[in-house]
Amino acid sequence: MKSNITMKDIAEKLGVSSVTISKALNDKDGVSDALKEKIKKLADEMGYRYNTTAKSMKNGLTYNIGVVIPERFSGGMSQSFYFRAYQEAAKQFERYGYYGIMNILSSEDEEALRLPRLYYEKKVDGFIFLGQLSPEFISLVKEMDMPKVFLDFYDEHDEIDSIITDNFYGAYDITNYLVGKGHTSIGYVGNLYATSSIQDRFLGYYKSLLEHRIALNEDWIIRDRDERGKYITFDLPEALPTAFVCNCDQVAHLLVNRLKKEGYRVPEDISVVGFDNDIYATITEPNLTTVEVDINEMVTQAVKLITRKVQGKNKSYGRTSVKGKIVTRDSVLDLRQG
Repeated sequence: MKSNITMKDIAEKLGVSSVTISKALNDKDGVSDALKEKIKKLADEMGYRYNTTAKSMKNGLTYNIGVVIPERFSGGMSQSFYFRAYQEAAKQFERYGYYGIMNILSSEDEEALRLPRLYYEKKVDGFIFLGQLSPEFISLVKEMDMPKVFLDFYDEHDEIDSIITDNFYGAYDITNYLVGKGHTSIGYVGNLYATSSIQDRFLGYYKSLLEHRIALNEDWIIRDRDERGKYITFDLPEALPTAFVCNCDQVAHLLVNRLKKEGYRVPEDISVVGFDNDIYATITEPNLTTVEVDINEMVTQAVKLITRKVQGKNKSYGRTSVKGKIVTRDSVLDLRQG
């Protein structure tokens, strides 16, 4: 393979001009989105390297984007949702000639309303905030004079664009799945005041109950964390439903283990479903039926959006939701066959 791939090399391969290649790789107008994607894909395959230093000197940009993750979402296994999302973002930024810089927002800084040093020292051109922030910190972010995008959450400040999974319909679909398996007593695990995602997933679950004329039993709504997102030891109600919808796979994993400790069998006694399709879905025994979140598409949309904003395209896109899909495994009992 040629060691120093140029725009001319890419142009000759595609049969277009070097000017077209330059516009595409620098996200300039005059090239369709479809052709831009084709050119960037080929550039990646050929090993083209962007000269960010020269570009930076020319237009004053750093070609760095900060990816901020609140500390409470940064623990756990390396394959957790937030690190998978960051890893995908880092790869996506390469395609646009940018670098993604991870910044863990400490609990102390979030509570003290201190923005990342990357912002004050102007080390980045924009930010992706990955994971729910406190309302007070969101208000601070709103005042930042810099492009920003929320990923995996949103709030009432709809002038800040956000990319989310389709939490409402994902939970609605998987609750419908349980009803279709004969379950009419279904609980929900999640603190409704902790994150927008948990709240939307609850509303999807509740819509399914309403449509099937199933009464909501408040004793079966279990708080799994405090309002700052820290997991707590939850209590099980005396009378249990036949199934639980959990707001994420990690909580479903904890619930399954708790049920087993109390002498219940999953799914023979109680069925459990999750949300995310992360590593917890497959380390749980039995493996979890869950909603798979399309992380790659969410990150693709977020990276595309923040690079557009950095380049001065300040159009507001509002909230963009990315649809997931149900992945069926072994944690649900079909009561119709009983």
